[in-house]
Amino acid sequence: QVQPVESGGGLVQAGGSLRLSCSASGRTFSNYGMGWFRQAPGKEREFVASINWSGDTTNYRDPVKGRFTISRDNAKNTVYLQMNSLKPEDTAVYYCAAGAGFGPTSRDTYHYWGQGTQVTVSS
Repeated sequence: QVQPVESGGGLVQAGGSLRLSCSASGRTFSNYGMGWFRQAPGKEREFVASINWSGDTTNYRDPVKGRFTISRDNAKNTVYLQMNSLKPEDTAVYYCAAGAGFGPTSRDTYHYWGQGTQVTVSS
Protein backbone atom coordinates (compact mmCIF):
# COMPACT_ATOMS: atom_id res chain seq x y z
CA GLN A 1 0.00 0.00 0.00
CA VAL A 2 0.94 3.62 -0.55
CA GLN A 3 -0.55 6.84 0.77
CA PRO A 4 -0.03 9.82 -1.53
CA VAL A 5 0.26 13.33 -0.09
CA GLU A 6 0.23 16.32 -2.45
CA SER A 7 1.90 19.70 -1.97
CA GLY A 8 2.86 22.72 -4.01
CA GLY A 9 -0.46 24.16 -5.01
CA GLY A 10 -1.25 27.86 -4.82
CA LEU A 11 -2.32 31.00 -6.63
CA VAL A 12 -0.49 32.01 -9.79
CA GLN A 13 -1.10 34.42 -12.63
CA ALA A 14 -1.84 33.19 -16.12
CA GLY A 15 1.39 32.31 -17.89
CA GLY A 16 3.11 31.39 -14.65
CA SER A 17 4.43 28.08 -13.37
CA LEU A 18 3.93 25.77 -10.43
CA ARG A 19 5.46 22.45 -9.47
CA LEU A 20 3.31 19.97 -7.61
CA SER A 21 4.89 17.22 -5.55
CA CYS A 22 3.38 13.99 -4.34
CA SER A 23 5.14 12.02 -1.64
CA ALA A 24 3.91 8.49 -1.12
CA SER A 25 4.62 6.45 1.98
CA GLY A 26 5.22 2.74 1.66
CA ARG A 27 8.12 0.57 0.61
CA THR A 28 6.52 -0.47 -2.68
CA PHE A 29 6.23 2.99 -4.28
CA SER A 30 8.38 1.96 -7.25
CA ASN A 31 5.90 -0.81 -8.12
CA TYR A 32 3.12 1.67 -8.86
CA GLY A 33 2.23 3.79 -11.80
CA MET A 34 1.38 7.30 -10.65
CA GLY A 35 -1.19 9.69 -11.99
CA TRP A 36 -2.28 13.28 -11.60
CA PHE A 37 -5.95 14.14 -11.89
CA ARG A 38 -7.85 17.38 -11.39
CA GLN A 39 -11.35 18.43 -10.51
CA ALA A 40 -12.81 21.85 -11.15
CA PRO A 41 -15.97 23.04 -9.37
CA GLY A 42 -19.04 21.40 -10.83
CA LYS A 43 -17.02 19.09 -13.04
CA GLU A 44 -15.93 15.50 -12.88
CA ARG A 45 -12.43 14.51 -11.91
CA GLU A 46 -10.33 14.21 -15.05
CA PHE A 47 -7.03 12.66 -16.00
CA VAL A 48 -4.07 15.03 -16.39
CA ALA A 49 -0.90 12.94 -16.64
CA SER A 50 0.52 9.57 -15.69
CA ILE A 51 3.90 7.89 -15.45
CA ASN A 52 4.78 4.22 -15.30
CA TRP A 53 6.68 2.53 -12.49
CA SER A 54 10.13 3.13 -13.99
CA GLY A 55 9.50 6.62 -15.29
CA ASP A 56 10.16 5.90 -18.95
CA THR A 57 6.56 6.06 -20.15
CA THR A 58 4.30 9.08 -19.70
CA ASN A 59 0.83 10.05 -20.84
CA TYR A 60 -0.84 13.46 -20.94
CA ARG A 61 -4.22 14.95 -21.46
CA ASP A 62 -4.21 16.78 -24.80
CA PRO A 63 -4.77 20.33 -23.43
CA VAL A 64 -1.71 20.06 -21.17
CA LYS A 65 0.70 18.50 -23.64
CA GLY A 66 3.75 20.67 -24.08
CA ARG A 67 2.97 22.65 -20.91
CA PHE A 68 2.98 20.02 -18.13
CA THR A 69 5.68 17.47 -17.36
CA ILE A 70 5.31 14.51 -15.03
CA SER A 71 8.37 12.89 -13.50
CA ARG A 72 9.26 10.67 -10.57
CA ASP A 73 12.12 9.96 -8.21
CA ASN A 74 11.74 6.45 -6.82
CA ALA A 75 14.60 6.97 -4.37
CA LYS A 76 12.53 9.75 -2.77
CA ASN A 77 9.12 8.10 -3.21
CA THR A 78 8.00 11.24 -4.98
CA VAL A 79 6.27 12.14 -8.21
CA TYR A 80 6.19 15.67 -9.63
CA LEU A 81 4.02 17.67 -11.98
CA GLN A 82 5.75 20.69 -13.48
CA MET A 83 3.12 23.05 -14.85
CA ASN A 84 4.18 25.87 -17.15
CA SER A 85 2.22 28.44 -19.17
CA LEU A 86 -0.70 28.03 -16.82
CA LYS A 87 -4.16 29.11 -17.96
CA PRO A 88 -7.27 30.02 -15.96
CA GLU A 89 -8.89 26.80 -17.18
CA ASP A 90 -6.20 24.86 -15.31
CA THR A 91 -7.78 26.00 -12.05
CA ALA A 92 -8.81 22.93 -10.06
CA VAL A 93 -7.99 20.70 -7.13
CA TYR A 94 -5.16 18.45 -8.24
CA TYR A 95 -5.00 14.90 -6.96
CA CYS A 96 -2.17 12.40 -6.99
CA ALA A 97 -2.99 8.70 -7.22
CA ALA A 98 -1.21 5.36 -7.29
CA GLY A 99 -2.34 2.56 -9.57
CA ALA A 100 -1.20 -0.12 -11.99
CA GLY A 101 2.49 -0.15 -12.81
CA PHE A 102 2.10 0.83 -16.45
CA GLY A 103 0.64 4.22 -15.55
CA PRO A 104 -2.91 4.06 -16.86
CA THR A 105 -5.08 7.01 -17.82
CA SER A 106 -8.37 5.69 -16.44
CA ARG A 107 -9.43 7.04 -13.05
CA ASP A 108 -11.01 3.68 -12.16
CA THR A 109 -7.65 1.91 -12.24
CA TYR A 110 -6.18 4.01 -9.45
CA HIS A 111 -6.72 2.72 -5.93
CA TYR A 112 -4.82 5.08 -3.64
CA TRP A 113 -5.60 8.79 -3.65
CA GLY A 114 -4.27 11.86 -1.91
CA GLN A 115 -6.40 14.63 -0.44
CA GLY A 116 -5.66 17.08 -3.22
CA THR A 117 -4.03 20.49 -3.53
CA GLN A 118 -5.70 23.61 -4.88
CA VAL A 119 -4.29 25.32 -7.96
CA THR A 120 -5.79 28.67 -8.88
CA VAL A 121 -4.76 30.54 -12.02
CA SER A 122 -5.85 34.15 -12.24
CA SER A 123 -6.36 35.93 -15.54
